[in-house]
Amino acid sequence: MDTAVAVVTGAGSGIGAATARRLAATGHRVVLTGRRKDRLEAVAAQITEAGGQCSVHPLDVTDQQAVRAFADCLERVDVLVNNAGGALGTEYVAVADPADWSAMFEVNVLGALHVTQALLPALVAGGGTVVVLSSTAGHVAYEGGGGYAAAKHGAHALAATLRLELCGEPVRVVEIAPGLVRTEEFALNRLRGDADAAARVYRGVEQPLTAEDVADAVTWAVTRPVHVNVDLMVVRPRAQAAQHKVHRTS
Repeated sequence: MDTAVAVVTGAGSGIGAATARRLAATGHRVVLTGRRKDRLEAVAAQITEAGGQCSVHPLDVTDQQAVRAFADCLERVDVLVNNAGGALGTEYVAVADPADWSAMFEVNVLGALHVTQALLPALVAGGGTVVVLSSTAGHVAYEGGGGYAAAKHGAHALAATLRLELCGEPVRVVEIAPGLVRTEEFALNRLRGDADAAARVYRGVEQPLTAEDVADAVTWAVTRPVHVNVDLMVVRPRAQAAQHKVHRTS
């Protein structure tokens, strides 16, 4: 049976895990990658219990040599979902720690670059799809978000440039830019483990996006006819009209 293979980075939690589950449900054999083997195995168990196909490959996308070794062990790749990423801190530019900016750039931009470069020959050979999970922060800056916005602007530039450079090749390049998404870890990690501060990010927002909402958008874009490229999809909750305009009930 000709089963398409989808590689999902950062698949151990949040949007990555939800995307892996959704792609498996559509018939893809999903390759789950991420730094935490236990989390990947938990997601893999969910997929196999639901009748899907998957494999687990622990991987740090910021390690270029490890990424190349990972790519060498794959016989086929039809879809790459560059999801690994994250934010650190909300400090203003004047006082931000350059180490935080560097860490965000490493995973959000260079991590996606490493995996895309390593898997691109297989994707071109098979007529595949590259998905880059950016953010609305990659299109509009905001106070306290300088480092994350810079990294996600980089992810946006990667996707836009790659699409131009691959014009004429049988590869689609899709960018999905979510707005306010409530996951179990994003805000908590960004706010350095402060659970109360993380909860305040979503307080009063009626139905922020879920990881499953974003996974649905990714899967829809990937499963369009092969001649249809969804260049950019911005996905926000109804309560968020713009980066700075969010309706809160309290």
